[in-house]
Amino acid sequence: MQQQFSSDNLAGICPTAWEAMAEARTGHAQPYGEDLWTSRSADAFRELFETECEVFFVFNGTAANSLALASLCQSYHSVICTDTAHIETDECGAPEFFSNGSKIMVAKSLDGKLTSEAIEAIATQRKDIHFPKPRVVSITQPTETGRVYSLDETRALAETCSRLGLSLHMDGARFANACASLKCSPAEMTWRSGVDVLCFGGTKNGMAMGEAVLFFDRSLATDFAYRCKQAGQLASKMRYLAAPWARMFETGAWLANARHANASARRFAQAIEDLPGVNVMSPVQANAVFLRMNEAVSDFLRARGWHFYTFIGGGARFMFAWDAQADQVDALARDIRLAATSLPT
Repeated sequence: MQQQFSSDNLAGICPTAWEAMAEARTGHAQPYGEDLWTSRSADAFRELFETECEVFFVFNGTAANSLALASLCQSYHSVICTDTAHIETDECGAPEFFSNGSKIMVAKSLDGKLTSEAIEAIATQRKDIHFPKPRVVSITQPTETGRVYSLDETRALAETCSRLGLSLHMDGARFANACASLKCSPAEMTWRSGVDVLCFGGTKNGMAMGEAVLFFDRSLATDFAYRCKQAGQLASKMRYLAAPWARMFETGAWLANARHANASARRFAQAIEDLPGVNVMSPVQANAVFLRMNEAVSDFLRARGWHFYTFIGGGARFMFAWDAQADQVDALARDIRLAATSLPT
């Protein structure tokens, strides 16, 4: 299969993550997270984030987000997010399921970002007992539209949450890409900006599988291990979920992978930004590029064997992973240029 850019889930395992799993492959180790690999990786998170947070490892992003939100909510609570948030559109009701029914309350957003005004409007619209009580705000960093919250934007949301008595959850499926974009430390982008709970994505950063859930407010992590067990997220051989993290942090591969993915997205966007009838829909701030193209261009690309999704505002989404090859990025751009300059509009 030629390299494709429909999703960063298409990419394989980066060498650093693979080497860490290979080292953990032989010998016996305590199960269920009681092994040295898991302990080492949890400590690596605490060192990277410069704080004594609680760290848990789960298989995938749906579990990470859903269990994290469930730990912050009772069944009569609600979670505020945008109408494009993954927890609203792409997790099959899992957040509601694992919280025993907490309601998702969505704010319309043109750029995928929440604002303090939107949070306040939803959180204060009703106070009566017949309405689900707002309890959590969930933001995605970067957003589903490829945009990155600045530190000031996150701090403003956190201040609003604090004033309204809401917890702030960050869905960081591509957290490393946001760090690379902002050129800031993980601590600055999370707990120092008021984030209570982070789901840090490893899969899209070059790992085989696995996400980490970090509780900066450690009191919110009470009984979270039981939630993981009940949800089928307590790996018996936890070391294979955990081992890559420490190596990724120690070598800097987590950030290098993200920088490469982001740079590949910029390379692609710059190569096609002057084309007639092809519009980059939003600023390229991480590893996603959204294009508005006419149907003839889209059909031409698919006929040439390129895969991509068309959604969120009608745009074609192209995602660039840790292993994006420059020649393949350029080949895609050339085919778009050929279509845009030769086909009738």
